[in-house]
Amino acid sequence: MTEVPRLPTSGGCRSEPILKQRGQREVFCGLTGIIWLHRKMQDAFFLVIGSRTCAHLLQSAAGVMIFAEPRFGTAILEETDLAGLADAQTELDKVVDQLLARRTDIKQLFLVGSCPSEVIKLDLSRAAERMTEKYAPSVRVLNFSGSGIETTFTQGEDACLASMVPVLPVCDERQLLLVGALPDVVEEQAVALLSAMGIQPIKVLPAPRSDTDLGIGTNTVFALTQPFLGDTHAALERRGARHLPAPFPFGEEGTTAWLRAIADEFDIDAETFERVTAAPRARARKAIAQASEALRGKSIFFFPDSQLEIPLARFLTRECGMEAIEVGAPFIHKGIVGPDLDMLAQGPTLSEGQDVDLQLDRCRTARPDLTVCGLGLANPLEADGLATKWAIELVFTPVHFYEQAGDLAGLFSRPLRRATLLKLEAAE
Repeated sequence: MTEVPRLPTSGGCRSEPILKQRGQREVFCGLTGIIWLHRKMQDAFFLVIGSRTCAHLLQSAAGVMIFAEPRFGTAILEETDLAGLADAQTELDKVVDQLLARRTDIKQLFLVGSCPSEVIKLDLSRAAERMTEKYAPSVRVLNFSGSGIETTFTQGEDACLASMVPVLPVCDERQLLLVGALPDVVEEQAVALLSAMGIQPIKVLPAPRSDTDLGIGTNTVFALTQPFLGDTHAALERRGARHLPAPFPFGEEGTTAWLRAIADEFDIDAETFERVTAAPRARARKAIAQASEALRGKSIFFFPDSQLEIPLARFLTRECGMEAIEVGAPFIHKGIVGPDLDMLAQGPTLSEGQDVDLQLDRCRTARPDLTVCGLGLANPLEADGLATKWAIELVFTPVHFYEQAGDLAGLFSRPLRRATLLKLEAAE
């Protein structure tokens, strides 16, 4: 098998200067995280306190039929609430009473703030405390913000998980905690690999049900599966848990490094590690080599959107042979993405935050072969003749660990193939 040559790691990008700009931003709403969280947490309900726009966003993003029974909904703030003519707290209590009376399967209720509820300073933390006293122990009520005023869309998950950490019970048992919502099939693959090495017990956050035996303590070590969980990372450390820094499990190399960090923590010998990972590593390398043929030697430009940008740039440059021109991220938390920065060869501009007009100017000047950006920028850039990849697809698609490595490369190669075909058709 021919392996794609690795780029040199000398130096890395951890200490490289970061371009920080603050101006107009182009981000998606943090309420989006509910779309994958409500599928993951089977006894939870997410009640957004927001406008009709919030409700339409969730309905259209989830693609839920009107006769379905989803685990999310919107308590609409009417004009009387926004004008202060009605007591929004009293109105919210009525909505929750009706919801819990009808849906007895709900064991966790999340009150989710939105832009409108934050503008009128609606205190959802007080509401959650009041409702917890009323409905405990049958229902646990928590709150977090899904507002897009100051955040990017993946921080909705981060805020949700961070709200859960303080109420988890104390656990003194030495355990591994995998943190971040993954599709069930991907999570099962990760747990199976770690279990085959002899690592036990393994817990996950978020757990599928609230009655899962999940606690946190000073003997808990945790590995993040998503790079956008900064608040959750801080909340776990406040509970005494210890983070295992590692590159994120994208591609063969990142997955192997992530697994090795955990294996080293639990004293797994090299022979066992090789026995468990050899076959899936070989499959991943083969799949990446086939899917990345269209990527080799191509340039890529990342707009800040999902916070996956740095680990993805590491994967695409080292395993797919691409050249990164700029890697923009909404936030760069070196305690989380530092290991990926160490493996990312020097060269690309690292940018944090956004002044979208200035970044668009840099992108149009660079003319990259592929641009990763939000939905709002894709059409204008395509009109300029630039091939684009929607960043949000990378969150909704299974892309972690060995068995998805080829699919991850394919997500980037398809837009390039499409652009090539369109040029050929135009030439004819």
